[in-house]
Amino acid sequence: MTYGPIDYLALEFKNEQLKGEILPELLELVRNKIVRVIDLVVIQKYADGSHQALEMEQLGPELLGVFDPLELEISGIIQVEDIEGIAEVMGTNTTAALLLVENLWAIKFGEAVVRANGRLIMHDRIPFEVVNEAMEKFAELESA
Repeated sequence: MTYGPIDYLALEFKNEQLKGEILPELLELVRNKIVRVIDLVVIQKYADGSHQALEMEQLGPELLGVFDPLELEISGIIQVEDIEGIAEVMGTNTTAALLLVENLWAIKFGEAVVRANGRLIMHDRIPFEVVNEAMEKFAELESA
């Protein structure tokens, strides 16, 4: 079986602003077979600085039902050290989601590169905030 590249994402949300808005977008990516979520851990950091991590198998039935449509394939790759590292940089009164997301869209492309005797010599990802900021600056310069 061929796998696509995997992204490790840590997303932080302020508890009072947490409304589940990303779940439908992630679900659309899964349904369209663009990505596959292979691990997910939710971390809550409290006002006193303590934190609690909830892995999918620890969730109650009603909360687990929210994530069912994602067809999670829990790999166990996210380790305690990963959770502790993210919890350390989280703000208080926040919730974070640690996700491992396989990029299914890249599998056929990667296989084509291999068939062409090519190889990946560099890969980097530019965060969307950086891209949007740069594009806004370019637009401002063009309109000036």
